[in-house]
Amino acid sequence: MLQVWNPETYSRDAAFVPQLGSGVFEWLSPKAGERILDLGCGDGQLTQRIAAADATVTGIDTSPTMVSAARARGIVIEQGSAESLPFADHSFDAVFSNAALHWMHDQDAMLAEVRRVLRPGGRFVAEMGGHGNIAAIRVAFAAVLTHLGFADLGERGNYYPTSAAYMRRLAAHGFTVARMIHFPRPTPLGAGGMAAWLNTFCRGALDALPEALRETAVAKTVALLDPALRDEEGQWTADYVRLRFLATT
Repeated sequence: MLQVWNPETYSRDAAFVPQLGSGVFEWLSPKAGERILDLGCGDGQLTQRIAAADATVTGIDTSPTMVSAARARGIVIEQGSAESLPFADHSFDAVFSNAALHWMHDQDAMLAEVRRVLRPGGRFVAEMGGHGNIAAIRVAFAAVLTHLGFADLGERGNYYPTSAAYMRRLAAHGFTVARMIHFPRPTPLGAGGMAAWLNTFCRGALDALPEALRETAVAKTVALLDPALRDEEGQWTADYVRLRFLATT
């Protein structure tokens, strides 16, 4: 199913995504003059930070709305797929990605393309959802969709690998993994709580439901998750697990 991104709601309800990208940004450690590709750059918030280091940065994203938002920030960006990058061989010193790789369906095609556009000795630095990411949210949402008679919409299609599995996949494409960590990162949500999270990150499945059932699906999922992910003061925390790596060609 197609996930549709709204830059305004993303900026409001998913501001934690670029804010929590500081760790992987530090692993990238961009240097002046480097040519860097931001893969799945979204609205370009982290892309701006890379550019501020005087690197020559280019973004790419599949979402036309996000591409427009990034261009409004002054980002040089292409609309396109990570599985078929519109760049020449050895175009970049580094490829960077934050919170995007787990949305890409053909991991092997993506890794082959990243390897192709990196110069010899280049680096691939990324953070993505790891094994166990949003496990409670996924189970609750799938259960509600099944109850509503739309079980086929319960599989988000995201890829959340273990460290060992992704290390093998990177190695199969000619990468040498220099660093990799797999870690839980409980993530406090904003004022919109779990309902806003679902309306942002499960948009594809919700849009595929009959319109009359969308609010019901969100409300029932929120109710299921309330005992586990909302504290006594009303703060929602998403059960994020991340996989971060630095690999070289």
